[in-house]
Order: sequence, then C-alpha cells, then structure tokens
Amino acid sequence: MITASLKNYRQSPRKVRSVANLVRGKSVDQALNTLSFLSKKAADPLYGLLMSAIANAKNNFNIEKEGLMIKELRVDVGVTMKRRMPRARGNSYPINKRTSHICLLLEAKPEKVKKEKK
Repeated sequence: MITASLKNYRQSPRKVRSVANLVRGKSVDQALNTLSFLSKKAADPLYGLLMSAIANAKNNFNIEKEGLMIKELRVDVGVTMKRRMPRARGNSYPINKRTSHICLLLEAKPEKVKKEKK
C-alpha cells in the first residue's frame, strides 16, 4: 500500500469530495489527466497529493506510475475554526471555517491472467 496524506487543507470537505469522487478508482494516468483539466480549487492540491504518492511508490517500492491505480481516496472532516461576523445592533453571527484531511491509497494494478484453452 502506497499512501500520501494532506492534513488541514483549508477548504470544506463537501467541496473536496466532489473532486475526489471524479478520480476515485481510476488509474493514476487517468486521474492526473482529469485533475489537470478540472477547474475546481480542490483539483490542484489533489494533483499534488497524487504526485507525492507516485513519488513514494517510485522511491520506496520501485513501482512505476503506469502500474498504479487509486484504491482509496478519503476526505475527512478536519479542524473547524470558529469565527464571528459583526451584525447590526451589537449582534454577531458565527462563521465556521472548515478544513479537510485527505488520505490517498494507491495499489498496483492486478495483472490480467490469461487462461489457456485446452
């Protein structure tokens, strides 16, 4: 299992999950292609995280990126920073600045076994 993670990314998990759902389960080449052309803010950090996982696979396990696929891409809730916005007549409204924890797992593609006919 090749892993990479990004902690306390300053965007809400709901917005990051919409991008993560597009690349989950794809091969690494397809995922990189999808993320490079996507016009969402979360696409850039996910692209960098995927490149980091590819570098981990190359350095630690000597696996090339052509033989990898995304097994798991999990977006969890991080720390919520609580702020206040001043309103009329001395009131204030809460503002929650949400963060995300992103965990990426890569695995080697299963080799296709050819069955010989007898």
